[in-house]
Amino acid sequence: MSNASLSPLPSTDRPDVTARLRDALLGASFTADGLLELLGAPAYAALSRSETVPALRATRGDTPLELLVRLFLLQQPVPHARVGGVLPVDACLESGWLDRAGDDEVAATVDVRPYGGPGGEDWFIVSDLGCAVGGAGGIGNHAEGVVLGVGGASTTLAGLTVRTPVSAALDLGTGSGIQALHAAAHATRVTATDVNPRALHIAALTLALSGAPAADLREGSLYEPVADDETYDLIVSNPPFVISPGARLTYRDGGMGGDDLCRSLVQQTGERLNEGGFAHFLANWQHVEGEDWTDRLRSWVPRGCDAWIVQREVQDVTQYAELWLRDAGDHRGDPAEYQARYDAWLDEFEARKVKAVGFGWITLRRTGAAEPSVVAEEWPHPVEQPLGETVRAHFDRVDYLRAHDDAALLEAHFTLSGEVVQEQVGLPGAEDPEHVVLRQNRGMRRATRVDTVGAGFAGVCDGTMSAGRILDAIAQLVGEDPVALRDRTPAQIRLLVEQGFLEPA
Repeated sequence: MSNASLSPLPSTDRPDVTARLRDALLGASFTADGLLELLGAPAYAALSRSETVPALRATRGDTPLELLVRLFLLQQPVPHARVGGVLPVDACLESGWLDRAGDDEVAATVDVRPYGGPGGEDWFIVSDLGCAVGGAGGIGNHAEGVVLGVGGASTTLAGLTVRTPVSAALDLGTGSGIQALHAAAHATRVTATDVNPRALHIAALTLALSGAPAADLREGSLYEPVADDETYDLIVSNPPFVISPGARLTYRDGGMGGDDLCRSLVQQTGERLNEGGFAHFLANWQHVEGEDWTDRLRSWVPRGCDAWIVQREVQDVTQYAELWLRDAGDHRGDPAEYQARYDAWLDEFEARKVKAVGFGWITLRRTGAAEPSVVAEEWPHPVEQPLGETVRAHFDRVDYLRAHDDAALLEAHFTLSGEVVQEQVGLPGAEDPEHVVLRQNRGMRRATRVDTVGAGFAGVCDGTMSAGRILDAIAQLVGEDPVALRDRTPAQIRLLVEQGFLEPA
């Protein structure tokens, strides 16, 4: 399939029609909540797996909402006469939102998916036909310039982003425009770039149909469309991070060797961020023989930036190749061609001595600190989304710990974070537990082992006593030298603060 097979797009020059279409969609409850109520949870969840049969079964009626779901989400033609009472059909035909299908039916030229904003907004994500849910492989769309809709990566990045009011935000590789849409809710000015002009057109449709302010849309790769003197308070990117031989699919393949695209993106960000500004990326990175992945990622961090890097998943090269070959639908084609493509992926990895590929999040914050903090960790466990507030709090704690040496920590007051529980692990009937674990039920949902002093310390932190006085009391209870306890405990306190178990009072 080539670019020629992609449908013509609706016009971006008819804001009047787009506004009327938005009003009609809202009037028929074609919203995220309306969709869930109509389809039910199982069919709604199936859409995220690229499975449309349950939704088709749930929309066999003739209500306005069922018609709109079939038309804009499930790519089904609907009777012209019936939808005429729901939409401004003639205007939508004229401006390109709809096309004629046979003598008496109309069909959508793009997918439109209802999407609920974080503040309860009713937004709509526009994408190419068959791409409203899942990947292009879900419908076998191999078109080079195809623009996908909402996926797990999109919502993950949106949930990670720190949401504070900012003057200027930049969305690199905007795709269907979902990150720019989120940014428009709290940024005075939004700039969005993409190497694919079709993506910029669709992003403009997403913003307009969602009732959001227009963004400054620029064509080009990474920072190419951005002037040298332009800086931002927020930068987000869900880049084409797939490590593949060649660049077959624009939406996912970066076209650079190995993980060079992600590395270049991260390294070039420091000079684009204003002081205190955040940058959030999703990325893949190579696990190379004889090299620690954390060292590789630390080398990407630009000077003058704090960083928090979280590896969420690791796949060996065969799993990774199979995942993305299936994403493109190659497994449904000629077996010999599939085998040749698979072989090419493994050849590429072998040549680069890559044994596995990691996936995760990279967050940068511009800092004036003399010694920036770079934390790289593996955390494959479930977390609470959205995580933006957790990310912001992480960097606040970095600032706090950087400003407090051990003596200052002992003078400070702390409180136990909300929803932290203590677990004791040991053999049944034993007098003392083998170890004690503190576990969070919010944010990163971390768990950390502590000794009995650490557990006792955390348990009485309510902000009323300084850390040093608490340790003195514990020393008296357990019969330990208070000076020795004060000497050895700050490292444990620092860790509990760093991981969010304790908060400065």
